[in-house]
Amino acid sequence: MVQPQDALIVSHRKVWMLAGPIILSNVSVPLVGAVDTAVVGHLPEPQSIGAVALGALIFSFLYWGFGFLRMGTTGFIAQAYGAGDWKGLSDTLLRVLILAPLLGLVTIVIGWPLIDFVLYLIDSSAEIETLAADYSHIRIWSAPAVLCVYAFTGIFIGMHNTRAAFVLQLILNISNMLLDLLFVLGFGWGVEGVALASVLAEYLAMLCGFYLLRTQISTAISHYNRTRLLARDALVKLFTVNSNIFIRTLCLLFAFSYFTAKSASQGEVILAANAILLHLQSIMAYGLDGFAHAVEAMAGSAYGAGRQRLFRRAVLLTTLWGAVIALLAGLVYFVFGDAIINLFTSIDAVADTASRYLPWMVIAPILSVWSFQLDGIFIGTGHTSAMRNAMIFSLVAYLLLLQLAIPMFGNHGLFFGLAFFMLIRALSLLFYFPGIEAAIRQVRVPD
Repeated sequence: MVQPQDALIVSHRKVWMLAGPIILSNVSVPLVGAVDTAVVGHLPEPQSIGAVALGALIFSFLYWGFGFLRMGTTGFIAQAYGAGDWKGLSDTLLRVLILAPLLGLVTIVIGWPLIDFVLYLIDSSAEIETLAADYSHIRIWSAPAVLCVYAFTGIFIGMHNTRAAFVLQLILNISNMLLDLLFVLGFGWGVEGVALASVLAEYLAMLCGFYLLRTQISTAISHYNRTRLLARDALVKLFTVNSNIFIRTLCLLFAFSYFTAKSASQGEVILAANAILLHLQSIMAYGLDGFAHAVEAMAGSAYGAGRQRLFRRAVLLTTLWGAVIALLAGLVYFVFGDAIINLFTSIDAVADTASRYLPWMVIAPILSVWSFQLDGIFIGTGHTSAMRNAMIFSLVAYLLLLQLAIPMFGNHGLFFGLAFFMLIRALSLLFYFPGIEAAIRQVRVPD
């Protein structure tokens, strides 16, 4: 086995080579949701904003719940890449590219009743629920494409090729935004136009992903070995890692879904205002996640190669830069937050309400960056059972706190609970971090 030349390079330059493209592509992901909100936010009534927010909530369950296709794949690929295990890398590639479209088809089947069930659980107006259902019944058809894009992104990040991941997301998100503008502002299709734009953009991105990965897919097929591909140990490990990430992701999605549901119960204006602020949270999170993806790739490869010193350096450098960018993000929201809110909506009541709770978004980057970085470390090294346990604990603590905070402080209590959730995630993951250090010492080789 031969290690690729760049697999075990850890430097400030390498951090930005990996994180830079991911930051650019990740920031464009919530910008798609922002454009979704902005185009319907300039319609006369606030119900359309709430409907898109609830539709996005539904697909947080349906799509983001399968985030293990990206995260689990990154860990497996990064470790194989660092160790120079080309057969293992090829086998992982084939497994996930078979699994992704199959899960997409299953998602379409289960999606219809799940859409109705989620809308039943959410306490909102009949008009918003009807519009959200219209959105969701169109968007569900993109499932196979979305899950394939998840798999492609995990493969690219694991192989330290974040430029390809950037191109993939750029095509997805630019086409989505342009189609949003065409269908909603041009054709007047409203919420249905937002959904259709997402579906078409996601299939375009899937085709782009197959093209970008054509060489690796061809190589993997040429090395195809059915016995090795279906080896019991490999499949059990794949299932275990992905199921842990799946549970962790569902807990995370439930936390944000509960936030949205509690927003909806406070009325249409609060729901719309909180939806805008959550977009600011998402823009920040996706930007900072670039350094989490960088540590997934670098720490995962160092871990796979048994290089403890390089592992620690990868953790240090990526976290340092993540903290710097978190401070800058908070400063941007402090200075320009009100202007950003006004880009989302022309409804005065919604804009004024969002501005009232804006300070929570100013401090959010500083509170959140630590959990993002620790997530990346645990994903890259494959220590997913610890991630699962930490997330379950954090979710329970968050839900218990909200039972006290919301009755006492209203919407401020809701945002306080979200801030607490970010902090407790970091602290609970930090509790498990020594286990990674112990594991890498067992396979340590000279640095």
